[in-house]
Amino acid sequence: MILPESHIQKLFDRLAQSATSFALYRLPWTDEPILVLQKEGEAEAFDDLSELNGKKGFVLAPFHRTESHPIVLIRPDIVAHEWEQIIQELCHIFPQASDVAIQNGTDSAICMDTPEENKQHYEEAFARFIAPLQQKTFKKLVLSRHCTQPVPEGFSPLAAFVRACNSYPRMMISLCHTPQTGTWIGSTPEIILSGQEKLWHTVSLAGTMPMQGESIPTEWSTKNQEEQAFVSEYIRKCVKQFGSQVTEKGPYTARAGHVVHLKTDFHFSLKETGHLGDLLKTLHPTPAVCGLPKQPAYDFILENEHYDRSYYSGIIGWLEPEGHTTLYVNLRCMKIEDKQITFYAGGGILPSSVADSEWEETQQKMNTMRHIL
Repeated sequence: MILPESHIQKLFDRLAQSATSFALYRLPWTDEPILVLQKEGEAEAFDDLSELNGKKGFVLAPFHRTESHPIVLIRPDIVAHEWEQIIQELCHIFPQASDVAIQNGTDSAICMDTPEENKQHYEEAFARFIAPLQQKTFKKLVLSRHCTQPVPEGFSPLAAFVRACNSYPRMMISLCHTPQTGTWIGSTPEIILSGQEKLWHTVSLAGTMPMQGESIPTEWSTKNQEEQAFVSEYIRKCVKQFGSQVTEKGPYTARAGHVVHLKTDFHFSLKETGHLGDLLKTLHPTPAVCGLPKQPAYDFILENEHYDRSYYSGIIGWLEPEGHTTLYVNLRCMKIEDKQITFYAGGGILPSSVADSEWEETQQKMNTMRHIL
C-alpha cells in the first residue's frame, strides 16, 4: 500500500486529533483501505453489546464497559473504498487540512515506568494469577499489561497505518478515532464474528510461539494445546446457542506478525441477523482474552490486573446485519495520546505457566506495534 500525498497524510493526522469520528481499516489479504466517517456529532454510545442489535456502523467496544470507556458506533455517513474515492470524499468535506479543528489536548506529564519496574509489576500480577490456577479455582486466566513511551518526533498515525498494512498482510489493520475513545491503531488476527445472510464465521485463537526467522514453528507444547482446547470448547458452546450446521477446521498453526497461534475456524448458519448484538454479548470476552469459567475469570481480572485495559481486547470492526459484517478482537494495538503511545499485550496463564516465558510472549506481541513506529 502506498502512502498518500503529504496533504492527505496531514489531513488524516489532524482528524486523529479532532472532534470527528472515523475509522480507516484494511481487511486481511486485501490492499483496499476503507474509510467510515461520521460527518457531525459524537459517535453513538451504548452500555451493553445487546444494544447493537439491528445497528449498522463501525464498532469500537472495550474489554469492560465503563462511563469513560463506552461501546461506540461510528455512524457511516461516508463509506469510501480505495484511496482515490477516500481522497475525493475528504477533499469535498475538508478542502484544506487546516479546515479540521484540532481539539485541545491534555497537558499532563508523561508517566512511564522503567523496563525493570514494568517487569516487576508483571511478576507481581503473575503471582496473583497463578495461585488460584494452581488451586484449580480457574482453568485459565489471561494476564495482560501495558507499556508507555513518548510519541516519536514526527509521528504520523496514517504513515503508521500504511506501514502496518504493508508489514502484516494476514491481519485486519485499523486506525480508529472518536472523541470518546481517543485514537487507536491496531493489527489483529482474531475474528470474533464475520459473515452475511445465513453464513457466519468465528475463530478460536490461543497458544503463542515466536516466529523462527521466516520459518513457522509447528511443534506445540502441551500448555499451548490445552489453552487452545479451552477456548475452542467455549466458542463451540456459544455458536451452538445461536447457530446451526456448525463445522470446524483445525486447530492449525496461523502466523500473526512476529508470532504464530493455534487456530480453529467455526462456520455456522444463522436463521436471522437481527440479534448480532446478543451473539456478541455471549461471545465477548472469549477465553482467549479472559479465562474460564468466564464470569468468575472476568471478575478476577477486573479486581487483580490493577490497570484498565480500555479498548484493548475489546471488539473492533464493521457491523451490518443486512450486509457483510467483519468484527475482530482488538489485540495488537496501541493508543496514541498527545505525548505518549501506550502498547497492550497479554497471554493465557495455566497452572503450568512460567512468569519469564509469559513476559517474553507479551514482549513479542508488543513488538508487532513497535515495529511500525
